[in-house]
Amino acid sequence: MERLMHYVWAHKLWDGRPMTTVDGRPVKVIDPGRWNTDAGPDFFNAKVRIGDQMWVGNVEMHLRASDWYRHGHNGDPAYSSVILHVVAHDDAPVPRPGGNGDDDVIPQMTMRISPDIQARAEELERAPVMSLPCAKWISATPRLYLMDWLTSLGFERVYRKAERLREQAERLRGNWEQVAFQALSRSMGMSVNNDTFERLAMITPVKMLRKHADNPLAVEALLFGQAALLENTQGDPYVERLYTEYQFLAHKYGLRSLDPGAWRMGHMRPWNFPHRRLATLAALASTRHNLMADLTAISTVAECQKYFEIELSGYWAHRFRFGGVASTGSKAFSGDVCKLLIINVVAPLRVAFGLERGDNEAVTQAVEMLQDLPPERNSIVKMFEQAGIQVSDAFSSQALIELRREYCEQRKCLYCRMGHRMLSQAAWRPS
Repeated sequence: MERLMHYVWAHKLWDGRPMTTVDGRPVKVIDPGRWNTDAGPDFFNAKVRIGDQMWVGNVEMHLRASDWYRHGHNGDPAYSSVILHVVAHDDAPVPRPGGNGDDDVIPQMTMRISPDIQARAEELERAPVMSLPCAKWISATPRLYLMDWLTSLGFERVYRKAERLREQAERLRGNWEQVAFQALSRSMGMSVNNDTFERLAMITPVKMLRKHADNPLAVEALLFGQAALLENTQGDPYVERLYTEYQFLAHKYGLRSLDPGAWRMGHMRPWNFPHRRLATLAALASTRHNLMADLTAISTVAECQKYFEIELSGYWAHRFRFGGVASTGSKAFSGDVCKLLIINVVAPLRVAFGLERGDNEAVTQAVEMLQDLPPERNSIVKMFEQAGIQVSDAFSSQALIELRREYCEQRKCLYCRMGHRMLSQAAWRPS
């Protein structure tokens, strides 16, 4: 309820009746102020006319006026500049911190929220997590309004991924080659094992793998050994060779492997088994010696697909995992996987490195790459398509994933433009 009060105040969506303080003075909001999500009053620098006097300062909100005391504001000088205390229930007067005794009381107002806007907000908040409570309103949303929101969400997701990479680069003291390797490794894990693949790349630096680039067996031994996938595999001569090589290298470098239980393999298609993905990562580490430079130089989808044309040979040419031979080709990546690598590795790296160098053109190029790709096909995209949203490219499907993950699932309907449209329409309907 308090979050709804903040929202209604910020967007001036209170009902149309004249507002007054609890002691009867008329209130007119000139400027609701800047919404503060950190410590301190809820809104900064508001302009409010109370009676005949114009007040400029901060506004604080609570469900009950007595929450002022429960939250300790009465002794906090940060709240001495509050010019209006907005509440849902007026159950106590609030003296100003550091004021002139009980007579220096902060003006207090009871906020009235339209029953319609409150009902819609509750409908959004109480809907099951797996549902899309705004679905019935999406089809009635003007396409221009919808496309503008999706464009903002698409950029929001692009920048979110890029910022994550920039933070990694800062922790790694500017080692962008390792950043690229970790991003590539994480993408190998898809949504199931992405965190595990990323941890593997962190404990098996690409610099170490490059030292053994002329010995593919050693590179594979390092990755499979660090992944803790060489245990209990006796009887296979190739795996036994990997195990022996890993024992030597682990002692040489003082390595510690992942927990064997970190991998998830249930209900997984053979193409996505971590074994085959690790063999592919080993091939990339052995043959692609300038990952960051190569990936950030890619400017088209065709160039990206050509770069990731990896053919597995020897043991992995016809296997998905350790053991028996499977009837599969030697091609490491399918077309769908190449598409995901562009979305999750190439485009974010271009943006992150471009921002680091002040190259805004890199952002444009990355977005154009996403717009040249067909949309992803997953449960999130399907959910929004069923609600009436047309998805034409990967930039749009990424926008929908951002919307679902960062707004719908976080119950931030009040911060979503769709939710705002629903609530603002309800606010102005007569009760």
